[in-house]
Amino acid sequence: MRDSKRWQVRLLGGAGMALLPWMVVLALTLRDATGWVLLDLAEAASLVGTAALLRRDGQWHRVCAALAALLLVSDAGFDLGSATTGSDLWTALAMALGAELPLAALCAVLVLHRSRPVRALLPVRPVLALAA
Repeated sequence: MRDSKRWQVRLLGGAGMALLPWMVVLALTLRDATGWVLLDLAEAASLVGTAALLRRDGQWHRVCAALAALLLVSDAGFDLGSATTGSDLWTALAMALGAELPLAALCAVLVLHRSRPVRALLPVRPVLALAA
């Protein structure tokens, strides 16, 4: 595995795993934490899935990376939009600029980067041919 790919796998997998204790903190400190915990669980699953599929050297990592990018950007937007006090806003801004948006950018690069031609995800021949 190339060095650039190795650090991408480690970064994405590590970020996904780092969300697990964060979800426990959210569940214990927020009154209505279910939505936030589920969002972070989806982020963790998509990040770890991206890392696992990227390591296998297929093209399917792009699907997980696209989902991860969407979830990370959404999380940053929700955090910034729901911040009520000055300290909450600064925390949300730090999380967005320090973690969520850079990870989303890496995922977007993985979605758009093609190291080799992409084979169609669907069969080349139609499964069902309609008679004329």
